[in-house]
Amino acid sequence: MKARLAVSMGDPAGIGAEVLLRAAAAKRVARSCRVTVFGDRSIIEALASRLDIPAPGSAGSAVAEVVEVTRLGRSGGRLLPRPSRRSGQAAFDYLARAARSVLDGGFDALVTAPINKMWMSRAGHDYNGHTEYLSELTGRRATMMLAGQQLRVVPVTTHMAHADVAGALSKEAIIEATRVTVAHLRDYQGVAKPRVAVAALNPHAGEGGMFGSEEAELIAPAVTALRRARLGVTGPLAADTLFAAAKGGHYDAVVCMYHDQALIPLKLLDFGQAVNVSMGLPLIRTSPDHGTAYDLAGRGKADPGSMTEALIMAAAMAGKAAARRRK
Repeated sequence: MKARLAVSMGDPAGIGAEVLLRAAAAKRVARSCRVTVFGDRSIIEALASRLDIPAPGSAGSAVAEVVEVTRLGRSGGRLLPRPSRRSGQAAFDYLARAARSVLDGGFDALVTAPINKMWMSRAGHDYNGHTEYLSELTGRRATMMLAGQQLRVVPVTTHMAHADVAGALSKEAIIEATRVTVAHLRDYQGVAKPRVAVAALNPHAGEGGMFGSEEAELIAPAVTALRRARLGVTGPLAADTLFAAAKGGHYDAVVCMYHDQALIPLKLLDFGQAVNVSMGLPLIRTSPDHGTAYDLAGRGKADPGSMTEALIMAAAMAGKAAARRRK
């Protein structure tokens, strides 16, 4: 049975609608899922027509339906609206409706197209991203994984200034992120005995305290606790060599201390194909690994690769969840 996916259209001024339509035209997406888009029908239909992409409801698209949440007017012959508070509000409205529809049981999983955090914040919704909103909505802390063909990474802290990272880290947060990662790899990625590396925060893993104390005070104790629980965890490991080992197949995932430590190597190796997965929530959620790309929006040049993988991964995860429920 095909998975039923609810997809929020993302910022209507960005590339979300285009990459979704292009991804939905892929045969392997159509084989795996049936998509309902929460967004602006007029934008989706105009893009499909202008860019010659299969329209929702057609034989060539996995999009079966568009639930119109907010219709934004366009001016001056523009195909898409301009980035603004209105587009930020619309993006939030699409997300909220799609997420609640999944939680209400109408769909098997949620897939989210890119939003712009600044415009959503200026519209009055002060979240650092999808993950933080979904955590608040569900009352469960979400942990972000970026999963590519060559690397999987999990940041313990996400969207914050680098100056705040050390103060935000804790032994408990590192343990939680790693436990959730192990459970996700077992339940959804088919890894029977996950091998997880935990990255150091400081250069050379602190060099015995010369370059920082977080390794000795926070990260090593967390790893010790995880190993006592008989989990396959190694660390803290110096980040300058760790990712080469992970790419080489020595680890199934890397738990990182901050956003860029995780996403720079991931996007270097797997940009355009990686998927953002929210772990630890009472719903399945995936997303492409890129932003709104306003400079490409409406030009027919946006790469649908990551959205394609996000739809396929959401469908696969939904299938595994259904199989567990049947046992």
